[in-house]
Amino acid sequence: MTASDEQRDRDLEHALRRLNARAWGMATGLLAGGILFFATNFLVLKGGPTPGAHLQLLRVFFPGYSVSFVGSLIGFVYAFVVGYATGRLIGAVYNGLVREE
Repeated sequence: MTASDEQRDRDLEHALRRLNARAWGMATGLLAGGILFFATNFLVLKGGPTPGAHLQLLRVFFPGYSVSFVGSLIGFVYAFVVGYATGRLIGAVYNGLVREE
């Protein structure tokens, strides 16, 4: 094995250890938004005198959110943004910890 082959192998290994922070952001954003969207619509379909009394508390953090179909769309956007930021942060911290040898 030549020196250039060893360098290429080290570069490939380093590239494979790094995370794509944008992909992590999209994945966690879609997951968080999807969970809130489906949970809200499940409670809307379930009905009752006060559907989603605990989920209504999200209005404190997500202005405009309510346990309704329109509220589930608003909640999806808010949860996606929070999830995206969290995923990007996880990816950035992980990539910062991966060191070149």
